[in-house]
Amino acid sequence: MANTFSQMYVQIVFAVRNRENIIPQKNNEELHKYISGVIKNRGQKLLAVNCMPDHVHIFVGFKPNICISDLVRDIKTATSMFIKERRWVKGLFYWQEGFGSFTYSHSQLTDVINYINNQEEHHHKKSFKEEYIELLKQFDIEYDEKYLFDWYE
Repeated sequence: MANTFSQMYVQIVFAVRNRENIIPQKNNEELHKYISGVIKNRGQKLLAVNCMPDHVHIFVGFKPNICISDLVRDIKTATSMFIKERRWVKGLFYWQEGFGSFTYSHSQLTDVINYINNQEEHHHKKSFKEEYIELLKQFDIEYDEKYLFDWYE
């Protein structure tokens, strides 16, 4: 797309099906590299990624040559197969349907990157459910609780 200029920064958040704590933390570096490759292959720029045992935060410098839902679909499909092939979890592995996406300005980059990189520390104070609902409220996103992720506490 010649003569197209944009600056969009998107945080993407999605969870493991049934919010199971099954993403092995010992494999995070390998999984992060794999996610980075998927994003790069789709022509986007990874700014930060952090996989928790039950969910993922990804921060992308986004170009308008693909829609967010297509990128998330590609990441989920590729990483599901990647995790299954490596047998990192017992049984089958699936991501839960849906995702959250939140946009930020250039001036917020450092704060968002630090927030994503410090997820482990952050979740000592707040559950993923609390965090996710807080993001929805912060961004004034209307939601119906029955359509949020399946929460298993």
